[in-house]
Amino acid sequence: MNPFPPSPPTPAQTPSPASEPSAPANGTTDAPAVAKFKSCRWRSAPEDGEFCTHRDVLPFAGKNDFKADSWCPDCSYYKLRRTPKKRDWAAERAGY
Repeated sequence: MNPFPPSPPTPAQTPSPASEPSAPANGTTDAPAVAKFKSCRWRSAPEDGEFCTHRDVLPFAGKNDFKADSWCPDCSYYKLRRTPKKRDWAAERAGY
């Protein structure tokens, strides 16, 4: 048992802000499963909430309190979300 009070930490003992790992500029860090979920085709529309809409996952995971960390890391239903291609309506109409 030490009868003396603990001494204050020296500058070498205190962690400096530069030595800490840097976080993204927006202040949030996404886990790999969350990043995978956000790029998945089966993710619901943001205004409906965040959950998986795949027919085999939805009955088990539900719409409330969906946890991407539990479902997405080894998901066999994962498909990359497609970006819609802009159609050239003038070229399509020219064929008629």
